[in-house]
Amino acid sequence: MQKDTANWFASWFDTPYYHILYKDRDYAEAQHFMDNLTQYLNLPEDAKILDLACGKGRHSVYLNELGYDVTGADLSENSIEAASEFANEKLHFKVHDMREPFEEKFDAVFNLFTSFGYFESDDDNLTTLKAIHDSLSEYGFAVIDFMNVNYIINNLVPEEVKTVEGIDFHIKRYVKDNHIFKEIDFEADGQQFHFTEKVKALTLNDFEQMMEEAGIYLLDVFGDYKLRKFYKNDSERLIMIFK
Repeated sequence: MQKDTANWFASWFDTPYYHILYKDRDYAEAQHFMDNLTQYLNLPEDAKILDLACGKGRHSVYLNELGYDVTGADLSENSIEAASEFANEKLHFKVHDMREPFEEKFDAVFNLFTSFGYFESDDDNLTTLKAIHDSLSEYGFAVIDFMNVNYIINNLVPEEVKTVEGIDFHIKRYVKDNHIFKEIDFEADGQQFHFTEKVKALTLNDFEQMMEEAGIYLLDVFGDYKLRKFYKNDSERLIMIFK
């Protein structure tokens, strides 16, 4: 089954296999990141947070456990359906395209774990930045947690096989046309599958240019989930705080 659509994320993220492949992500590290981030931003106890591209809502749930009023938004209907099982008075989930601003305003908007740069058009990336900015309250902060492209390219593993829940995922990675590609082939449930992840190789300089065009003020940049200094070639992450 070929799934190379223009919006690859719309099909791949909606399959159960996506969640199987990435089931072993380090959630303890992610929660530690949320602790560091909310403390750094000094958010009020009743702050309203938008978790943009929330997936199945694991981080939204944790932010809600910290006491915040959280809205998790994602384009994947299947992910939102799964996340909605955790909904309560202060935890809400909705299907949403990140290119569209929310009418509701938030004290913080989090776009976490490289959930940016998926679109074919550079205009869509700029539109998404503007939508994030427009969804903030007057004193709100936004956070984009992106890969550090220089580090990723320098440490790219061209090929590997990951076996999860009895499925052999054959993964190829390469750089082409200023995008980082990951091709994933596997057999499951009697079918052959092929998916391609494609993310724009956006550097800090690229983000700075977009933010300047969007009238966004970049406040701080960090290089990992412990919020340590960003180093262009050595940091694993590119974490930007703006308003």
